Amino acid sequence: MKYKLLFLLVCSFSAFSQEIEQKPYSLDANFFYGTILQHNKDLAHLITGHPTGVILSYNRRTYGFNDWEARYNYPDYGFSFIAQDQKNEFLGENYGLYGHFNFYALNRKLMLRVGQGVAVTTKPFDIDKNFRNNAYGSTLLSSTYIMMNYKQPNIIDKIGLQTGISLIHYSNANVKSPNASTNSFTFNLGLNYQLSDEEAFPGYIPKVKSRYSEPIKWNLVLRSGVNESDYIGLGQQPFLIVSSFIDKRVSHKSTLQLGVDLFLSPFLKDQIEYESIALKQYNTQGDEDWKRVGVFAGHELRLNKNAFVTQLGYYAYYDYDFEGRVYFRGGLKRYFTPKIFGAVTLKSHGAKAEAVEFGIGIRP
Repeated sequence: MKYKLLFLLVCSFSAFSQEIEQKPYSLDANFFYGTILQHNKDLAHLITGHPTGVILSYNRRTYGFNDWEARYNYPDYGFSFIAQDQKNEFLGENYGLYGHFNFYALNRKLMLRVGQGVAVTTKPFDIDKNFRNNAYGSTLLSSTYIMMNYKQPNIIDKIGLQTGISLIHYSNANVKSPNASTNSFTFNLGLNYQLSDEEAFPGYIPKVKSRYSEPIKWNLVLRSGVNESDYIGLGQQPFLIVSSFIDKRVSHKSTLQLGVDLFLSPFLKDQIEYESIALKQYNTQGDEDWKRVGVFAGHELRLNKNAFVTQLGYYAYYDYDFEGRVYFRGGLKRYFTPKIFGAVTLKSHGAKAEAVEFGIGIRP
């Protein structure tokens, strides 16, 4: 009898151990060399050299333990650090910390990475000491980078090679003016190192095909932050955006959205007053309404509890002309519970950022 109990105990432990998620990790380091793209004619005086730097990354590999991993071909996720010398005396150096996802194709040889984070710059705009830096109006910046590398792991034991291209964006999203921003296009060459033995790495769990949808849901989101007019010296102002929309989750990955935004942006009130007094050529009267109402359609790409959000909007009520009637919103969303979520998004008009928005919402 005691042997039967021992056998059942071992089997139970074995079954339980199979349910424990293993966590393979890897490291990679990339050296890069490139150029700052002139997306704005006002940046010409800042493009004087070829930026160089390093991208250091810590990655966690997935293998299908959670259902969403197989749907995206077993991506990695982790953290990155970027140190970049802009090779310009007015721009200085930038240092950034990011969260990222790595997506794979071509038998996992081709990797696409998307990273989002914050950076600091050593030489921000200063009206007295560094007035030529019209790219960064503040020390703290929002930063995004996209990397595409061809990877060959385990060339020498656990060490492999990789090479490719990156696009690195820095901006403070008009939190403080000026904010022309920079985009660096670079070439990468680096090494990768597998912290886990390949033999011990669990096999990829096949994707289970299934259909999924949800009923139409109503959402309410409050977004806020601070921003400033492009006219230097008008000062930072808090803003509030109230968004109401319906969404329809049509699959495990995709949710469609349709809604309306109410924008309460006091910086526009100050800008209207300034133009009416100091810039008569713009024909601003001073009594224009600084409030705006927009309608938008959007898409949400779900990755477990996280999501990439993109929305395209049009101002239905628009008394004062500011950067055109079409706007774009993109960013990250996190579901804390099935009904409560937070979001960090960037609102822009074309390549011109208006604000970084921090939001909290409900989806009852």
